[in-house]
Amino acid sequence: MTNDSADDEPASETSTISLVASPDVDPEFFEYSNPWQFFAIAFGVSYLFWIPLVVLEYDPFALPGVILFAAGGLGVPGAAIFLLFWDAEGKHRRDYWRRLVDVRRIGLRWYAVILLLVPVLNGLALLLGVLAGDAVPAFERAAEFAADPVSLLPYAVFMVIFGPLPEELGWRGYALDGLQARWNALWASLILGFFWAVWHVPMFVMVGTYQAELGVLTLPFWEFMFGATVVSVLYTWIYNNTGRSILGAVLFHFSGNFSGELVPHGPVGRFFPAVLALLVVVVVVSVYGPKTLSRRARVQSSGTE
Repeated sequence: MTNDSADDEPASETSTISLVASPDVDPEFFEYSNPWQFFAIAFGVSYLFWIPLVVLEYDPFALPGVILFAAGGLGVPGAAIFLLFWDAEGKHRRDYWRRLVDVRRIGLRWYAVILLLVPVLNGLALLLGVLAGDAVPAFERAAEFAADPVSLLPYAVFMVIFGPLPEELGWRGYALDGLQARWNALWASLILGFFWAVWHVPMFVMVGTYQAELGVLTLPFWEFMFGATVVSVLYTWIYNNTGRSILGAVLFHFSGNFSGELVPHGPVGRFFPAVLALLVVVVVVSVYGPKTLSRRARVQSSGTE
């Protein structure tokens, strides 16, 4: 694992990809990373399986519905991997997989940000919710893990595999760079966040899902859509400051999902995480700037192949 100073070393011109939009973008990278093709394939595949699941009113967590649900979930990583092998050169594919497994891209400070930022925001949101009138929650999930600590690891692995890992192979791993090749980091984040949020819409009418509990076109529904769009800026901030680490995005996604399981929110407190995330985004954009959301104008990519 590298220290943070290593993360800030300038990359050579032969091993960088600009994140400040054309005309500075690497032409080869611009050509192969096409976010619109990605969105079309990802949504097409996911909805191809999810719409029948909804229409037939299958349980997404029992046969045969679970097959349709899982197949639809593969639309995002499937689109990324298909386009990567269809359009990209070997050096880009190797770079992609390195960014997924290379733990050294992420400095210690950024590991702390990735793993602790959302839990801290959720904790503050819980406190604000209680102060605003919510009842103190029972922390049932945390109590279960305290009673059976051995179950924590398999549950965490399950959460990574069924959510953060497949999703971030596509959203941040593939689509984000293509968007940043066309717009600045802030706009790219908001565009991606919008598509990310909309992709979840069928889940709001799938019986048994977390989204279904929120309801369709309710205040919690709009909070979910707003929160996904806003927090996407924080994903980009982390991504651009960790050498475009896909692993960092996966861990940040997991941190949000897992802390959400451990820290339940009441009817008032559930709105505070998105508000607090927005405040953090304002600070991040003010400090790092909307162009790259990074102190570095360029982010290290693959080697000099």
